Amino acid sequence: MAKTIAQRIRHFSPKTYWKELIAVLVILLAFVFFRNERKELAAIIPHLCAANLTWVLVGVGITLVYIVLQGLMYVQSFKAIGLSINLRIAIDLFLKRNLLSVFLPAGGISSLAYTTTQLRKRNLNTTQIHQAGALYGYVGLLTVFLIGVPVILYTIWHNKNFGDAWISLVVLGLLLGVVFWLVWSFRTHKGVYRWVELKFPAVASNIDEIFSGEVKLKYLLGTMLASMVVECCGIAHAFVSMYALGLDHSFEAAAIAYTVSVVLMIVSPFLRGLGAVELTMLYIFKAYGYSQAEGLGITILYRAFEFWLPLVLGLLAFAWRGKQLLARIGPALLIFFLGMVNLVSVLTPPLADRMKLDRFYLPLEAIHASKFMVLVLGLGLLVTSAYLIKGFRIAFWIAVAFSALSLFGHVFKALDYEEASVALLTLILLAVSYKQYRIKSNIRWVRIGFITFFVALLAICLFDVLSFYFIDKQHFGVDFTWRQSIYHTARSFLLFADDDLMPQTAFGQEFLRITQVLGLFCWLLLIYALARPRLLADEDSSQSELERAEQLLIEFGQSPMDFFKLGKDKSLFFSEVSEGFTAYRLANEFAIVLDEPVCEQGDKEELVQEFDQYCYANGLKAIYYRVDENSLVHFSSLRKQKITIGQEAVLELETFKLEGKERKSLRNGLNAIQKKGFTTEVLKAPQEKAIIDQLRIISNEWLKEFDKKEMVFSQGMFDENELILQDIIVLKNEQNTIVAFLNIIPDYAKDECTYDMIRKSLDAPGGSMDALIVELIAYAKAKKYVYLNLGMVPMTGLGATDSPAEKIMKFASTRLGNFKHYHSLRDFKEKYATFWENKYLIFDNDFDLIQLPVALVKVMKPNE
Repeated sequence: MAKTIAQRIRHFSPKTYWKELIAVLVILLAFVFFRNERKELAAIIPHLCAANLTWVLVGVGITLVYIVLQGLMYVQSFKAIGLSINLRIAIDLFLKRNLLSVFLPAGGISSLAYTTTQLRKRNLNTTQIHQAGALYGYVGLLTVFLIGVPVILYTIWHNKNFGDAWISLVVLGLLLGVVFWLVWSFRTHKGVYRWVELKFPAVASNIDEIFSGEVKLKYLLGTMLASMVVECCGIAHAFVSMYALGLDHSFEAAAIAYTVSVVLMIVSPFLRGLGAVELTMLYIFKAYGYSQAEGLGITILYRAFEFWLPLVLGLLAFAWRGKQLLARIGPALLIFFLGMVNLVSVLTPPLADRMKLDRFYLPLEAIHASKFMVLVLGLGLLVTSAYLIKGFRIAFWIAVAFSALSLFGHVFKALDYEEASVALLTLILLAVSYKQYRIKSNIRWVRIGFITFFVALLAICLFDVLSFYFIDKQHFGVDFTWRQSIYHTARSFLLFADDDLMPQTAFGQEFLRITQVLGLFCWLLLIYALARPRLLADEDSSQSELERAEQLLIEFGQSPMDFFKLGKDKSLFFSEVSEGFTAYRLANEFAIVLDEPVCEQGDKEELVQEFDQYCYANGLKAIYYRVDENSLVHFSSLRKQKITIGQEAVLELETFKLEGKERKSLRNGLNAIQKKGFTTEVLKAPQEKAIIDQLRIISNEWLKEFDKKEMVFSQGMFDENELILQDIIVLKNEQNTIVAFLNIIPDYAKDECTYDMIRKSLDAPGGSMDALIVELIAYAKAKKYVYLNLGMVPMTGLGATDSPAEKIMKFASTRLGNFKHYHSLRDFKEKYATFWENKYLIFDNDFDLIQLPVALVKVMKPNE
């Protein structure tokens, strides 16, 4: 263990892990930032509450104008270099870069390197994006200087206390001058450019690309105009903050405070002038006659408008990308929290009182609930949260009902609007994601549950009513009437608190417990019946259905996956509106489709929609596995998402020759096998029983010794009945014993040949797989095929991507040992592949990706 750690330390290199190091630095800076700013954050709400609401809204309005103007600056900057983006994308770019600039070192500059998903999807040239960003950044600095010069000079002239204010402006002017000189040097290939070209020629070529573009003066001036108005908005923020707090207003104080604070944010290397901005502004306001409390109030309000509000909007801009995941997980987490609060309030009342947790759940004093009911309700909410995660429709309606009760209970009974907002947020998230709760209850069990519940209800109520009526007065101190008996029975059965019912004897206490336990049993039985899912199972296709599907494959088949669509593990869905079918397998709440529907090319989108409707009606989600890139268009109307799951290797048979330098290693391997007496042979179908027996021995040995397992769905397993009907290529030793084999399967893609299993025994020589593939190539050429499909290599072909799932897959495939065998498989097929085709997984939303790995593993396993 120690040796392994030492080796890893020796091999550690900042060049290899520079992204991870930057990420750690950013996290640490973010921690320092929020830790240091916690007092200011805590002071924002009180100052906003004390401020004039009208002027606060004016300040918020100016912030929104400020954000739009920043977006316009980006729009004009892109137009200045000949690119076009819309305002929405530009605002999104500003908000995200603004957020990153707080946490990145030299954030005002380094954040300009960030590009949003929308920009990358528009296939904009990265160099041009950086050009536009650099233009935007330089113009922003320039306008601060242009606005700052008259403000600083006027202040120095009228207020001798700010004689040092010019220093910050000089620093900014020098920065602008250096940047201008560098740009001039790079564009004219003089000065510092020559030194860079001499020392770093690769960098010089990148510089040429960045600084070679022409800038359109018209749009440059438009950028400057928008930036000038942005600076005016900043001054207006400070000015409005004075009005909002009802203080004497000074335009001069607002202007100088804004100018100096912006310069500090620009020149600060970390955290956008953390602390320095607040102290400087407070000092300036005190110099203009404001008290420390008044100056602090103006500073906090200004920072709320100018800094915190855009920062929060930036967080929302990043969070919006995962809105579907948030909408699905959010309600379950909130319901889980409410359930835990109920349990804590019952099991540890002192802790609940100290934390004031009772404010967040349904104000149960409104319905006089007993502790027993609160406990049951808490457990029910925990179960509901678990079923929400799984996507149960009944859990959705329970969550809606409880959230609605919580909302109205807080508003109308307790008047707790803050606590009601938790319930309102839950309702909103549930409404946004309601289509994702598809799993239906088992109708049979619902019927049984309701019948049993009502029968038990009548029996228990009859028992309790009679018991209360005839029970001796000594046990409760009351001689119950019929009306009292029914009243107390109902309250006990519904688990309500019944303060009027005070047992005087041990028998009275036991009688109450029996009543509550019987009521609890009925409620739990009803909940179980409602929550029990409808279990769908894969249906075996009839012989007539298989024959119909086979005819459709002959007519419309065009994929190497089509052969497996008639496998025993598949269920078939036949379209009612067109000639075609979909092959799928059920796993959990998913109907996982292999490839795409088999039908006329023009009918595929219609069949995809039809199957999706069928799945929705049955509480399922349609997932499409191993879809070709050219077929993605068929899923666009359903707004489904996609991720790359691997690449399929295809060989153009005419291009493959054993001659040449690049094939020398392959030739040497094949020659070594031949010298040892091994030969390849094509065994034509049908196969003899003796051959199948030999293949079974090899297959079993391969599974055991190489730690493999049979997998189905998109590939075949060892099936004697199938192998008898297929051509098989084998590798034999000198004793004419088979040591390796592959089976050739029908490929419905035009002019294409493919295979399924390729397995070997421990006695097979190195290079035996190559010998089989080369013989297969000869076989395909003899059959006049054009292509040879070599199958998919999972988790490959993941280049630059914006998908978090693909980034995780790429990291796992490159860094985790469990997935590195895919690289060996890729290297093997790379020797033959002429080109690679991307294969995709089509799904509904990001939350599906959390549950899909388990479902995919399930469908890959053979039926037992």
